[in-house]
Amino acid sequence: MKKANLLLMSVAACALLVSMPACKKTKGCMDPEALNYNSEAEEDDGSCEYAQVNVPLGSETVTGDISSSTTWSASKIYVLEGRVIVRSSATLTIEPGTIIKAKEGTGTNASALIVERGAKIMAEGTASKPIIFTTVLDNIEVGQTSGTSLDENDRGKWGGLIILGNAPSSVENSDTEGQIEGIPANETYGKYGGSDANDNSGKLAYISIRHGGALIGAGNEINGLTLGGVGAGTSISNIEILSNVDDGIEFFGGTVNVTNLLIAYQDDDGIDIDQNYSGTIDNFYVVHGGSGTDEGLEIDGPEGSTHTGGLFTLKNGTVKSSDGKGSAGDLKSKAQGTIENVSFSGYSGKFLKFRASYSDTTDCNSIKSDAYKYLVDASPKLIIKNCELVTTQSLADVIDVYTASMTNDICTSNIETNAETAIANSGTSVVATATKGANTSAFSWTWTSAKGKM
Repeated sequence: MKKANLLLMSVAACALLVSMPACKKTKGCMDPEALNYNSEAEEDDGSCEYAQVNVPLGSETVTGDISSSTTWSASKIYVLEGRVIVRSSATLTIEPGTIIKAKEGTGTNASALIVERGAKIMAEGTASKPIIFTTVLDNIEVGQTSGTSLDENDRGKWGGLIILGNAPSSVENSDTEGQIEGIPANETYGKYGGSDANDNSGKLAYISIRHGGALIGAGNEINGLTLGGVGAGTSISNIEILSNVDDGIEFFGGTVNVTNLLIAYQDDDGIDIDQNYSGTIDNFYVVHGGSGTDEGLEIDGPEGSTHTGGLFTLKNGTVKSSDGKGSAGDLKSKAQGTIENVSFSGYSGKFLKFRASYSDTTDCNSIKSDAYKYLVDASPKLIIKNCELVTTQSLADVIDVYTASMTNDICTSNIETNAETAIANSGTSVVATATKGANTSAFSWTWTSAKGKM
């Protein structure tokens, strides 16, 4: 072979080597819920496609920011695609009877409506014309209050509704503001908390939030309704949250009051209170039913050293399990407030749990500030008042005190007796039939009531 030909072959080989790409990850759709899920994909390329057969002609797709005041009309369906953010300069008004459907997706593709600090949402439905947040898989149509394609077992089909405000929140590291879970730290629209206890984020009335809780990060799903630092100037009443993967509603601090709240068939906690929420929840109903259901009530107190003085109030409520799973309530780290006139029923194990902590893991007298101490103190910060535990068991059988720091729980026997005494002295008792609890007539407009699932 001639040298010239050898040279040409060498050049061609070099060019081929240069042009060959380095080994790359297989890209594709990594969401198992998608129509085009690729089980071999190692990197999601944003190509996921989802069933959207229930988005009628004339619907309006909404994406990205809402930066100026906007009204959504009941005459058509609005479709959320990804994270839709009501910016601080804007007010979103939603007419009675409006249906909002959200596209499927997980992680950064999860659809959610987020109301930034300083923004407002004015969503005032009525009992006959509730405002409904649901998924595109729901065949509900304009003018209807329910469809036929989904039931209480359908969860995680979209994200949820997140409202953020400027009210006090006791955030860890003694900060006065936090970043709501699931929103990247560099995204300022995820900030909540401040010093304005009467902050106003708008009004929610006769709202039904259904089939949400999509995964937005490892082990992190969106609550049906998330309230971060929402102030008492905000009005929230007549709310239904149905079939959410994570909590039905979660309060991260704030002072907002809520009346007539129904949580049904969530897969985690019904009502979750964190960071020293200090408002009042009046007339509420929680019914368990999800396969992974946890607590009816999960309550924590302050996380930092700021805004630590607030006390929550939960009154006139019913908390029950439809299948014996979960527990009625877990009163956790420094939980402080009052639970009054609440009926707990349907649980097969412990009803109420209280956390105790000790500074010395071998000394039962070294008790620290925690839910248990606040319950048994002479001037208690935690009060379980005039409630009912509906069971044939004894009070000792259904009250649990667990220790966060004591070796082998060696103090459990004594502290459980003390907890039972404190509860009994506040008028809470074991009964065979409930006589207390929520006024259920307030929930007659909901999907849960209409379908006989209460």
